[in-house]
Order: sequence, then C-alpha cells, then structure tokens
Amino acid sequence: MTSPRKAGSAAKKTAHKAPVKPVHPAVRRDHADAAALSKRLNRIEGQIRGIARMVEEDRYCVDILTQVSAVQSALDALARKLLEHHLHGCVAQAVKSGDGARAIDEALVVISKFGR
Repeated sequence: MTSPRKAGSAAKKTAHKAPVKPVHPAVRRDHADAAALSKRLNRIEGQIRGIARMVEEDRYCVDILTQVSAVQSALDALARKLLEHHLHGCVAQAVKSGDGARAIDEALVVISKFGR
C-alpha cells in the first residue's frame, strides 16, 4: 500500500498545471512569424522522433548524442525567437502602458531559466 505522501506526489507529477495568466496583455504574432515558429516546432518534433528511432534501433551512442545536441540547439534558437518577440512586443507594450516594471521582472525570471 502506498503512503498518502507518495500517492499525493504521484498525482502532482501527472496533474497538468493551469496556464499562467500574463501580468500584462500579450502582443499577437503576425501570421508569417507564427507559421515560421510552427515550422521550427514541426522540424524539432521530427528530430525527436528520429532520436527515438535511433534508440529503438540501438544505434551508436555518439550518433544519438549528436542528434540530441542538434535538438537542444534548435530549441535554444526557438526560445531566442520567442524571447525576442516577447521583449520587442509584449514588454515594449507594457512599458508604453506604464506597467513596464512588472513585465521586465517577469522577463528576467524567464531569462534566468536559460542560464541553468
């Protein structure tokens, strides 16, 4: 029998977090930017499926690690594009509306996650 503590922690792992409500209004992406992000995400998804196949096929570890590195680089590039839009769009709009301090603090928290 599992203890209540263990059962609770298992439930937390499987529970989905509610979307975070932004502290300021979001600025919409134009269609071309959204399409480019979608294309990048589809490419990354394909790379991940490729890595899964490589593991299933018991491919050489260095080859798999090379693909993992490529996916990490692709995700980093995606994150930079998202951050660029957020800073130039959402944060800039918040500054104009007088709510810049909160938007900047929020952006700094997100940016700090990339330095881990």
